[in-house]
Amino acid sequence: MSEPIFATTLAGTILQTLETPLAEDGFAFLQAQAMQTALEAEGLQGWEDFAASWNDLGVDRYMADGGRYRRRRYATFSLTQGAITRKPHQPHYQSRDYNTLNGGVERWFKPVLPALGEHPALMAILRLALRVVTDLTPAERRPNAWHTEIHQFRIEARPDAVGRPTPEGLHRDGVDWVFVVMVRRENVAQGETSIHDLGHKQVGSFTLTNPMDTAVVNDNRVYHGVTPVQPVDPSRPAYRDVLVVTLRHE
Repeated sequence: MSEPIFATTLAGTILQTLETPLAEDGFAFLQAQAMQTALEAEGLQGWEDFAASWNDLGVDRYMADGGRYRRRRYATFSLTQGAITRKPHQPHYQSRDYNTLNGGVERWFKPVLPALGEHPALMAILRLALRVVTDLTPAERRPNAWHTEIHQFRIEARPDAVGRPTPEGLHRDGVDWVFVVMVRRENVAQGETSIHDLGHKQVGSFTLTNPMDTAVVNDNRVYHGVTPVQPVDPSRPAYRDVLVVTLRHE
């Protein structure tokens, strides 16, 4: 994989509209239409099949709050300017400094399925993420490879129990960069993302609503959190599907 070359001037302009606030403020929100254009320049195909894979996730059994409202799959990759390489399956680990609820233990989640792990939609997202973090990392600080984790999350809400996208509350992830891509919202209300500076002052908020709405944060500069979701129609299934991609120096 050579360094991405955007196929259209529009895609390049969109990249700039993403990177400028990210560099200045430590976070950015890119709406679906713009994100789709940027991803198409990176080879996006088969979004519907990609999104359908969220129907086959495993229950997260590591929730210290006892909740069973989160389903997920997990995988790790190494990203370089020459290749996107999937790593052997491994546990997800966060220290309690970053995750006071579920941190401090190795958490083994079901792996991302092989077809999804090499899906053109995922590859487009990873190529775009690599382009952004390369552009925003000074040359002397760029690693030879980025350790990249991907999380497929489904947060389910019931009439008697809200779903919590960030049960640990306002937090940082202990990485360098975080990308959150909306995959699908089905019959849910709320789910507002808020961004806070290192002094915990709120500096932004938005809601990922449409497929491909995307948030990007510099995890070294800001905290982020998402409000609980609840069903709109209590008689129907309600859930929020997102892809979370994190990158840190290897």
